[in-house]
Amino acid sequence: MDPRKIHDLREFVNLCKSNPAILHRPQLKFFTEWLLSLGASIQSPPPEESFKESQTDEIKEERVPSPTPQPASEESDLDIDNEGVIAPDDEPPQEMGNDHLEVTEEMMDKANEKKVEAIDALGDGNFQKAIDLLTEAIKLNPQIAMLYAKRASVYVKLQKPNAAIRDCEKAIAINPDSAQPYKWRGKAHRLLGHWEESAHDLAMACKLDYDEEASEMLKEVQPRAQKIAEHRRKYERKQKERLVNERKEHLRKAKEENERAQREEEARRQAGAEFPGFPGS
Repeated sequence: MDPRKIHDLREFVNLCKSNPAILHRPQLKFFTEWLLSLGASIQSPPPEESFKESQTDEIKEERVPSPTPQPASEESDLDIDNEGVIAPDDEPPQEMGNDHLEVTEEMMDKANEKKVEAIDALGDGNFQKAIDLLTEAIKLNPQIAMLYAKRASVYVKLQKPNAAIRDCEKAIAINPDSAQPYKWRGKAHRLLGHWEESAHDLAMACKLDYDEEASEMLKEVQPRAQKIAEHRRKYERKQKERLVNERKEHLRKAKEENERAQREEEARRQAGAEFPGFPGS
């Protein structure tokens, strides 16, 4: 008889002695039935053993661990200078023009007159009057991108960035090659602390038609936008590394469990080969 097989069998028996509950595992059912047929007495399993061994082992290899929750501080540790940022305006949307309106030459002339009056009102510092006049001009000639951009500029002066953004988006939809809507939308985003959006719009404005004012604001905004982008890339990189490590740990545990099951199966096979009448031989 092979001494190594005797040694393995002795180890298996010692394992059963130190932890009798192991005999109640489903994969050793053949062994316990054989022992009972010989008149052996087997200790009853603990109350939780049946579930722990018969249920947990069956699903262990299929269960993928959920990503470990991370503290909010990892995402919120970014220190950005928010000087000049204001609370968003929440007024109802301003009046827009009718896209399907048939505009006559007379309406165009009246709209131009309203625009000139609005510029005069701006010169006098009467921002609300300028808004009202530009709204009248837009309603008369609703497909002129510059009217929306001009009204957006007044909304920025009134510190109503959301209203300005709505006007700029309308202007860009009409004429995406106009620099002014990007400039004023960039300024509006800056008021809201939307640093990346602001940098994008101001850079686009300078690309379409270089503007000294937009360029100066871009120099202020861009470092903050870059800091946010780098922080996001760093966080995403950490998330990916964490998921990879968790997957490796899961595979390691699954491998260990598989190796343990193989050792037990080998011990059972060796016992069957060495002892006539042993179940599974």
